[in-house]
Amino acid sequence: MIGIDIISIARMQKFIEKFGRGALERFLCEKEIALCMNTNKSINIPRAAGFWAAKEACSKALGVGIGSKLNFLDMHISKSSTNAPSIHLASEKINDFNVTNIALSISHDGGFAIAVVVVI
Repeated sequence: MIGIDIISIARMQKFIEKFGRGALERFLCEKEIALCMNTNKSINIPRAAGFWAAKEACSKALGVGIGSKLNFLDMHISKSSTNAPSIHLASEKINDFNVTNIALSISHDGGFAIAVVVVI
């Protein structure tokens, strides 16, 4: 299955301005939050927006959306040594959804972050 999501970076900025770090804690684990921090300890808002889009796209690819069957913290985003993103499901969710592989692509342009996820 394929899932896609797009979010305005300005929308993510407003979310973070309103809730601060707590905004990130609503959809990211500590390791993901660390990936969204700049070297000066400010939040990399475009990256946070991309991570949001990635998790939404993954939930759509799984056919359930974000809700009781899958929440934001059931999915984990990491970066490779070449800075390529990947997304992984919690062990029990891999079994629940019978997933063998997940591919993720995130892009930013024109004030938007977009993510595409393919689940096999």
